[in-house]
Amino acid sequence: MMSVTFFRNLNQGQPGHLRTADLQHAFAEVGAREVHTFQSNGTVVFEADAPDAVGQDVQGRVAARGLFDDVVFVRALAFVEDIVDSFTQCDDVQRHELTLFAGDGAFEPTAALPVAVTVAATRRRCAVVAHGPGWALIRNDRDGQSNGTPTIEAAVGSRATSRGLPTLLRLVKRFSR
Repeated sequence: MMSVTFFRNLNQGQPGHLRTADLQHAFAEVGAREVHTFQSNGTVVFEADAPDAVGQDVQGRVAARGLFDDVVFVRALAFVEDIVDSFTQCDDVQRHELTLFAGDGAFEPTAALPVAVTVAATRRRCAVVAHGPGWALIRNDRDGQSNGTPTIEAAVGSRATSRGLPTLLRLVKRFSR
């Protein structure tokens, strides 16, 4: 199964950050197949029988080496494809970003959006336009803004990471079979 890992605050190759070769090596050590880094922002596409375990194992290995100390989220490539298919037809796709975080029942698709999330989004000049367990699609008020991560972190009290919809569109075009 093809999956995507999203590392929070990883700028591969920058001083103090994990190198691409170290990242690829960590995936190979835990048995991931077809490992491909995408851009240099900590987005990695890979194949594995147990993708969540691979993400946790890679995170543990690079943390033990002092190379990375933050969260990693793993999602099926099919999930990313569904988000791209559902939301890249909007006129202002460049203002949208997918924000991932630890699953939370308050973000069930049929549940009303928690007031704390709406307040945090308004304060940060954005809106949550869709959501589900462990994810939210954010629409920023202006081009060039990226408010998804701080909005969701403030609302749920835990770490999050975001990728712009244009980035995800390029990822899907490159890796979908």
